[in-house]
Amino acid sequence: MEKLHKEQSKFSKYKKHRDKFDNIIDLIEYSCSEYKDLIAYENLGKKLSFKEVNQLSKNFANYLLNNKNLKKGDKIAIQMPNILQYPIALFGALRAGLIVVNINPLYTPEEMLFQLKDSEVKGIIILDNFAYKLEGILGETKIEEIIITSIGDLMGSIKGYFLNQYIKYFKKMVPKYNLPNSINFKKCLEIGKKEIFIQPEINNDELAFIQYTTGTTGIAKGAMLTHNNIIANISQVLIWLEEKIEYGKEIAISPLPLYHIFSLIVSFILLKCGIHNILITNPRDLKSFIKDLRKYPFNLLTGVNTLFKALLNEKKFDKVDFSDCKLVIGGAATIQESVAKEWNSKTKTSIIEAYGLTEASPAVTANPIDKPYYNTIGKPFIDTQIKIIDEFERELNVGEKGELIVKGPQVMQGYWNKKQETEKVLINGWLKTGDIGILDEKGFVRIVDRKKDIVNISGFNVYPNEIDNVATKYPKVLEAATIGIPDEKSGEALKLFVVKKDLSLTEEELIKFCRQKLTGYKIPKFIEFKNKLPKSAVGKISKKDLKEIELNKINQFVDLEL
Repeated sequence: MEKLHKEQSKFSKYKKHRDKFDNIIDLIEYSCSEYKDLIAYENLGKKLSFKEVNQLSKNFANYLLNNKNLKKGDKIAIQMPNILQYPIALFGALRAGLIVVNINPLYTPEEMLFQLKDSEVKGIIILDNFAYKLEGILGETKIEEIIITSIGDLMGSIKGYFLNQYIKYFKKMVPKYNLPNSINFKKCLEIGKKEIFIQPEINNDELAFIQYTTGTTGIAKGAMLTHNNIIANISQVLIWLEEKIEYGKEIAISPLPLYHIFSLIVSFILLKCGIHNILITNPRDLKSFIKDLRKYPFNLLTGVNTLFKALLNEKKFDKVDFSDCKLVIGGAATIQESVAKEWNSKTKTSIIEAYGLTEASPAVTANPIDKPYYNTIGKPFIDTQIKIIDEFERELNVGEKGELIVKGPQVMQGYWNKKQETEKVLINGWLKTGDIGILDEKGFVRIVDRKKDIVNISGFNVYPNEIDNVATKYPKVLEAATIGIPDEKSGEALKLFVVKKDLSLTEEELIKFCRQKLTGYKIPKFIEFKNKLPKSAVGKISKKDLKEIELNKINQFVDLEL
């Protein structure tokens, strides 16, 4: 009876959270008013209060609302790393009733073009470091409004000027570009400041994001996420966090890119809680990242397995003070047990693993905060149902292996302009995750495999067919097939098998070609040339056979080691 009462109380709190806001804009306005004098964001030493975030995002929304090239319901892309301009651009776009399309700044022009065309983007906000990529593909898009920003634009006039000059001319990190019809982000803020902000009406069932994912099948697809999807997921996670967070009193470190759905939803949660959010622009610079960790008495930290492992291998990481840290959340990829245990030993904190996917906004399950669990993704968040089903969509019993499916208010509306793909994964409100899992007698879920061939590189999903398609475009390649193999550093790595058309083909030249077409984490780590590839009876390349061959090699190596 006591357990039932506790669950009812939790659900009541959850409903109160969820019903408080009709849309994301309500949440932004509430937080910026409630915590107006507190620090909202900090980046590269510059701080913005909630009051400043509120005004700057209103200014940007004003510019967008009075822009002849854009109207409510249009799509606008944001392509930048973790800098102060990101939340201002994001909140301003949402306030203007636009649909946000996040694009990885590291994408090649070819990868950018796919998302820009597929989502029918009308405007883009892009960091000048990457503007040269846009120049070459602009004519193939529907983009009418180009807004360009530089890293120092919100750092203050003196510091910002010298930082921009240093990055552009000394570090030479801004390749030349020619986009004559573009406008500077700071100029947009100045124009918008002159107008009186009038918030357009936005219903909770309207789209807030088209967030791209490789999904459970095929090439990248845009998950349609509404304001309600996002608000529901924020509310679900807040109930999980409620006993751990002190509203308006915490400091969080955010090294994961805000354009990724995991970090994006976390940023909204931190906003709702009035938390001082420190944005890390380049966490791959581990020495600088550790300096930031040592500088602040932080309370919350998010990361992925590869980041945690990289930090553990840095000498000065031992000098980071974790005495104020209450919560370390790992997501986007499985946290290896060895990493979790070493982390706990060195920091005296536990990595709490959560599970989600873009199609679920993203949070689905998480482990209890009060104690660490290994090799499990935990239990469902409140108002979330899960099942394990077989290939005939029959529910399986505890301990049986099958596909994990999810139902809840955070589940997407479908894939943008892809009805058939949507029908494959959304069945009567249930989302087929494509992940193979086992449910134990205590209600914990363990992921054991993937239904499809998706490879997870450091938290980013990569679909091997994309690499196959690029490799086979090279004139010296006859056939190609990519699979994922275990990798200690990144969880998985890509291995490309190639049958040569020209015997002079080398590994180096093929890698060089791939680098021109693919983002860094999609570049094959290993290439093996073969005389032929295994095929099925109908002539289709059998990746299953390739995986079995590789697994046998690994097992033989392990046997030799033993």
